Amino acid sequence: MTEINQSLNDVAITQSGGDNRYRDKSNKLRQLFFEFSGLIPFFVFAALFIGAPTLIVILNAFKTNEGAFTLSNVLLAFTDVYYLSLISSLKLGLTSALTGVFFGLMVSYAVFVSGMKKLQKVVSTASGVFANTGGVPLAFFFIAAIGNYGLVTLALQKIGIDIYSGSFTLFGFSGLVLVYLYFQIPLMIIVIYPALEGIKNEWREAAANLGASKFSYWRYVGIPILIPPVLGSFFLLFASAFAAYATANVLTQGTIPLLPLQVGTLVSGDVVADQSNVGYAMGFEMIVIVAIAMTIYTYLDRRATKWRKK
Repeated sequence: MTEINQSLNDVAITQSGGDNRYRDKSNKLRQLFFEFSGLIPFFVFAALFIGAPTLIVILNAFKTNEGAFTLSNVLLAFTDVYYLSLISSLKLGLTSALTGVFFGLMVSYAVFVSGMKKLQKVVSTASGVFANTGGVPLAFFFIAAIGNYGLVTLALQKIGIDIYSGSFTLFGFSGLVLVYLYFQIPLMIIVIYPALEGIKNEWREAAANLGASKFSYWRYVGIPILIPPVLGSFFLLFASAFAAYATANVLTQGTIPLLPLQVGTLVSGDVVADQSNVGYAMGFEMIVIVAIAMTIYTYLDRRATKWRKK
């Protein structure tokens, strides 16, 4: 009888322990839900306006107009004017990214070594504003300023300077690069400045105490530390310029074959009918290229933040 009671007690204890574990797990899940409940609207928004359109683009890229599976859309996207649009967009992204990285790094370093806190705040605030300025307003701003009959253009002509006397035009490739730099350079400043602030004075002092010159310090310490964030910034700026649509559409009106403009034309069906799936295939190209660029940027940014946390 005693053995039976002991067995029943053991069973009750086991069941009680299982109930407690289940209750603890339920409490943890409930707590986790409440902690991240504020992100639910964001996830819903991302799913509706990023996830769903991306999925639609990918699915339609491999469909015919009748709905059958095909690879012809993707293959066609690499031919003739469509391939030329891809090359032009890559050139525009690479050129504006390289130029933006160079000038953005120079400005950031000049502000950093100045040691002026007020100047740093002004540059940081202005960069945040300029980096988020784009689209039609930015194109109109440059047309009104340095267009064929812009205020700056006419003012310079009065003193004998004609910016259109050579090969430059605001509505060509060089003009697009110039306009893109308006938001590329501030974006570079925002991204790279924390990396410059992360370079500790103790490292410079330690190198000097060990007899290292300034050149040796930057060669073996400063530059190796800055390479990952600079490369990451380059890929971020490349993705930003590569996928830009509204500004290029207003300035060029299709005179320069660019991938985003071709996608917009084909998907809307304004010029070529029954070619929307080719537009989706070109959109799929853009998704792949931007995803690769952002993956590299994320990896390099994580590497750059490791030593910043130390």
